[in-house]
Amino acid sequence: MSTTDLSQFPAIAFIGGGNMASAIIGGLIRQGLPKDRIQVVEPYAPQRQALQQQFGISALPAADSSLAQAQVFVWAVKPQTFAEAAAAVADYSGHALHLSVAAGIRSDSIAQWLGNDQIVRAMPNTPALVGQGMTGLFARPQVSAAQQQLAEQIIRTTGQLLWVQQESQLDAVTALSGSGPAYVFYFLEAMQQAGVEMGLPADQALQLAIGTFSGASALAAQSPESPAVLRERVTSKGGTTFAALEHMRGADIAAHFVGAMHAAERRAKALGDEFGG
Repeated sequence: MSTTDLSQFPAIAFIGGGNMASAIIGGLIRQGLPKDRIQVVEPYAPQRQALQQQFGISALPAADSSLAQAQVFVWAVKPQTFAEAAAAVADYSGHALHLSVAAGIRSDSIAQWLGNDQIVRAMPNTPALVGQGMTGLFARPQVSAAQQQLAEQIIRTTGQLLWVQQESQLDAVTALSGSGPAYVFYFLEAMQQAGVEMGLPADQALQLAIGTFSGASALAAQSPESPAVLRERVTSKGGTTFAALEHMRGADIAAHFVGAMHAAERRAKALGDEFGG
């Protein structure tokens, strides 16, 4: 994760103050962004109070003219509430860069609602909460190189990032990394269950499963070899790993897993159709 000094970063407003907004706000403050440059619009009073107590920032129940000082807006609202929220903010944000982390909502819709083409869409994931996020980004042509750098500085506070060249590719990012942590947790659950069934205490089974996932991911990240080659290196014919993988092949696990991600991609596209302008 980057340790860029953000003491000179422009004022930023968050529309929505849930988990992802909290992850980004925490990262920005840790990297030196003064608290008085952060505003949040969060209608839900308990969450608004929690943000104020945790970060010592200004949190508003609704958009007002004080937002006009912000040079960057981060949209962390639910897809179904985006259009309504944008209508309340549009009068104060025509000059600014807009960074959306709302799943599925396309930049054409956002531009129409805000009357502004300076839009970057981001698809983060929940490991951002611990600074280990993976985010895909797309910038509309009207976004300058300097504005892209601002977006990168914001997202790097939560982990890694990459840019995609076509906005439609964000649906694939959503399916792969946006929803991906849930797939990992699903497999962790299954590994823990198997460990318990084979006689291990539940806490030890989970510790072994988590350590295996994190270690294998670290090895894959550092190795020049492909995941397929790494898999082959730990699979001796007739051995224990071979037995497990043969069982998975017999159940067609890979095809089902790929199919599951295609289902996630289709749903991401549907969200844009359903809640877009």
